[in-house]
Amino acid sequence: MADEALSAGTVARQLGVAVTTLRTWHQRYGLGPSEHVPGHHRRYTPADLARLETMRWLTANGVAPAEAARWAVQAPDTAFPGPGPGPRTERRGARDGGGATIPVGRSGPAARGLARAAMRLDSNAINEVIDRAIRTDGVVTTWDMLLRPVLAGIGERHAATAALIEVEHLVSRCVSEAFAAVVRAHAPHGPPRILLSCADEEQHSLPLEALGAALAETGIAHRLLGARVPVRALLEAVNRTGPAAVVLWSQTRSTADPTQLTALLTGPHRPLLVFAAGPGWQADGLPTGVVRPVDLAEALSLTAAVRDSLDQQAAG
Repeated sequence: MADEALSAGTVARQLGVAVTTLRTWHQRYGLGPSEHVPGHHRRYTPADLARLETMRWLTANGVAPAEAARWAVQAPDTAFPGPGPGPRTERRGARDGGGATIPVGRSGPAARGLARAAMRLDSNAINEVIDRAIRTDGVVTTWDMLLRPVLAGIGERHAATAALIEVEHLVSRCVSEAFAAVVRAHAPHGPPRILLSCADEEQHSLPLEALGAALAETGIAHRLLGARVPVRALLEAVNRTGPAAVVLWSQTRSTADPTQLTALLTGPHRPLLVFAAGPGWQADGLPTGVVRPVDLAEALSLTAAVRDSLDQQAAG
C-alpha cells in the first residue's frame, strides 16, 4: 500500500487543484489522506484519490461542496476508476436500454425515473418527468432535487467509463428546452433588469438557464446571453441595455478570471449589483463589491431584491 500512496502535492497535480483546496476538503469534509507511516506525513491511497476525484468532478459541475462531499464519502469505490491496475467493477443490466445505471444518491422516485428514461434515450419520457416536476414543484426545487442529481450521476458514470456522452447531450437538450418553455410561458412584462452571462470560454450554461427560468417564473424579466461570452461583448451588452444586475457564471476555475468582474465594476455603465455565480469563483479572489450567491435559491432571492428595490424607487 505504501508504494501506491501519494503525497498531497502529487494528488493536487493529478486533480488539477491547489494543495490548499485539499487541505480545506480534509478539514471541512473529512476527505483527507488515510495512509499513515510513523514518522512521515499521511499519504493518499487509491481509495482516497477516488473520493477526491468524485469531489472535484461534482464541484466543477455545479454541486455545492458540502453536498459533493456527502456524495464522495457515501459513493462506493466503483464511482471512479482509481490509479491502480485495471478497471473497477461496475453494475450493469439489460433493463431500460442496458448499460451502466445512473447513480442518483438518495433522490426520490422522480430522479430514478428520469435516470431510467435517460438510459433509454427516451426523450418523450424525459420531457414528461421534467415538465411534471416544474409544474408541481417549480424551477428551483426541480433543479436542486431532480435535475442536478441526475446530471451529476451521468457525470460520475462518464468519468468511470468514458461513456454516456449521448445520454448527457440528450438530457441537457431536454433540460434546456424545458427551461426555455418556462420563460416563454411566463414572458414577464417590462424591460429586462437582469443580465445573465457565462464567463469568457465557459461552456456550461444549464445552471444559468435554470436561473433564467426561475426569474421568469417569479415575474422578473431578464436577458440570457448564454455560453462563452467575451468580456468585450459582455461590456457592450451592458452598455446597450443598462441592466440593474449582471450575473456572471463560471463552472470551473479556468474560466473564473476576476478581471471580468473588475471590468463590469469599472465600466461606464456599472450595474447596481454584480454576481459571481458558480463553483469556479473563489471567494477570496473576488473584487470588492461583487456578490457570490451560494446556490440557485439565493441567486433568485438576491435578484428579486434588486427588482423590488427598483420598483420601490419607481413608486416613490
